[in-house]
Amino acid sequence: MTSFYWGFTKATMSSKYVNIKKLKVSDTLLSFVNNELLKDTNISPDKFWSGFDEAVHDLAPQNKKLLETRENLQKKIDNWHIKNKGNKIKIEEYKKFLKDIGYLIDEGPDFKIETSNVDEEITQIAGPQLVVPIMNARYTLNAANARWVSLYDSLYGTNLIESDEGGSERYDPLRGQEVIKYVREFFDKYIPIDGTSWINISNLKVANKDLIISKNDQEYKLKDKNKFVGHRGDASKPSALILKNNNLHFEIIINPRAFSAAHDIAGISDVIAESAVSTICDNEDSVAAVDAEDKVICYQNWLGLMKGNLKIQFEKNGKNLERKLNPDRSYVSKEGKGLKLHGRSLLLIRNVGHLMTNPSIILKDGSEVPEGIMDAFFTTAAALHDLKRKKNSRKGSIYIVKPKMHGPEETAFTDLIFTKVEELFGLEKYTCKIGIMDEERRTSVNLKECIRSLKNRVFFINTGFLDRTGDEMHTSMEAGPMIKKGDMKLSKWISAYENNNVDIGLKCGFYGKAQIGKGMWAMPDKMKEMMKDKINHLKDGANCAWVPSPTAASLHVLHYHQINIFDEQKKILNREQAKLENLLEIPIADRPNWSVDEINSEISNSAQTLLGYVVRWIDQGIGCSKVPDINNIGLMEDRATLRISSQHIANWIYHGITTKIQVIEIMKNMAKIVDKQNEGDKNYQKMSDDYDRSQAFLTACDLVFKGKEQPSGYTEPLLHLNRLKKKINRN
Repeated sequence: MTSFYWGFTKATMSSKYVNIKKLKVSDTLLSFVNNELLKDTNISPDKFWSGFDEAVHDLAPQNKKLLETRENLQKKIDNWHIKNKGNKIKIEEYKKFLKDIGYLIDEGPDFKIETSNVDEEITQIAGPQLVVPIMNARYTLNAANARWVSLYDSLYGTNLIESDEGGSERYDPLRGQEVIKYVREFFDKYIPIDGTSWINISNLKVANKDLIISKNDQEYKLKDKNKFVGHRGDASKPSALILKNNNLHFEIIINPRAFSAAHDIAGISDVIAESAVSTICDNEDSVAAVDAEDKVICYQNWLGLMKGNLKIQFEKNGKNLERKLNPDRSYVSKEGKGLKLHGRSLLLIRNVGHLMTNPSIILKDGSEVPEGIMDAFFTTAAALHDLKRKKNSRKGSIYIVKPKMHGPEETAFTDLIFTKVEELFGLEKYTCKIGIMDEERRTSVNLKECIRSLKNRVFFINTGFLDRTGDEMHTSMEAGPMIKKGDMKLSKWISAYENNNVDIGLKCGFYGKAQIGKGMWAMPDKMKEMMKDKINHLKDGANCAWVPSPTAASLHVLHYHQINIFDEQKKILNREQAKLENLLEIPIADRPNWSVDEINSEISNSAQTLLGYVVRWIDQGIGCSKVPDINNIGLMEDRATLRISSQHIANWIYHGITTKIQVIEIMKNMAKIVDKQNEGDKNYQKMSDDYDRSQAFLTACDLVFKGKEQPSGYTEPLLHLNRLKKKINRN
């Protein structure tokens, strides 16, 4: 059945492959699949590899044709803009052209999605969503466990509470009192007591199926008794109380002996907020996985989550610690019966898109396996373990988030991929649910038909400003110079894009059945600013939105107590739908007259964040991290950041706003700043010591100077190529 093959691809100088059927499989990946992934399933290695071999050789040519369609459409759009250069774009003519070439298709009749067996975290509970790099087991466990987070700790440790001791390691009792006050005032608004305030209450107990609150020798009850759902410990002296508002819970911890309860007459030591309701475990934008070695790490961590045995040992502050998945949380209901609440975030898995290939497996024609197809089979195989346990999805579903699909042909292809996955594993059809990332222009303008092609699988649509803007600029590269990045969020197309996503989702029956999501808050240290701004995602109709950390999740969840998102969605259902004409408006600058300083400042900002991210990706294999910007504000960066920044500079060079020589000088100056910002990292390799020999610096330059030729403006091809070179040189 097998024989060893020493292959040579761009991945490695001497990778060891094994012949299986018509495939050549990395021995590292093969060992993982046969000995770990399929163990304790009813799928034998022979059945798996036979089925995968047949499926991938059927699917790969179709995948290739879809990518060719992308290229052909882009060439036609480029030629149209070149032909009409200097003329004001007439939207009706532009629409007709896009329809003639098949970029824009006619909408079919109205319909409702038919997705079934979807967990309540998707259908009934609105709340924050984390995105975590699956390669990092510790971060992944933190995210999975972020279903329940200390609200006291989150408030105390962020700039939401202002005091002189905000950054001090020494406990500030006055700051602690401000935290308690913040929580009590919040409860007064959203879980009010009938007749008094939560401030200065003296005792809490349970009697006759009710929560009894004492204050000044008087006893009170909640205005809405249904908001009390259970307790832990003795009813007359509970150790914890569980409250519920808008389908989300708070756990009040009562421990008078705790340090944090020293100044609380009711003995409340903490308030735990149900926070990250769902988490995307990411194989894509936030990881740097370029070969079999990397992919196995990703798949192993996802397998550990699905089997429930993932754990990690690490050292922190001189102590050896272990992290593993939290158990469910047990209480006594107010009726005196056992009550359990899910202890972990509902875990979704993001696969890669249709573009990239991976050297882990070589097909019969000598080409690399399409990575998205590989992800589909391997991540689903891992989830077979949870289908037996039903600890993640109690409904027996597998949730796949699929990014970077261009239009209904590609979403239909995703449906086909997972149909073949289900056939191989003997799963009921539509067990695999699909989340659509609405981050490509051809998907946005055809969103209804994209959803139709997945109407039995779709559980989620989500907007992504950075990727969507990168694709907007690349698609219309020939149209003219783009407006500044900071002005994009004020442009007509972006508001139409955000509104259209919600309008189409609700029109297609997402209400109470699927998530409509919004993008990331990128500044994890700016929680006060987040709390002012991110509530707008709920007002816009999103029942989940991305946050960068468990702390951010525990704070952003307060917005979902303030606003009942399902009531908001009912209102939005009646508004006028976003116009396609606005969605198609191209954000080009009309006769820009920016000064040299303005231009250089804009390029410097993009170059600095680009370099700060790329240097960690290439040299250290870090796919997502908090990168200080030009003003030393930490920003969560991933490949979407690179796409918008590299495409923007490439556009300005192409249209003569700046020159390659000017950009190179700015890149060198920014490299020195990035080197300075990273001088405390012992693993960091300086770029400015020798620009011509720094793989990271050269990659960052390529992303800009070769940006126009990159497929859809994606950064992955250049990042993967240069990371592989770095790994080869390292070895």
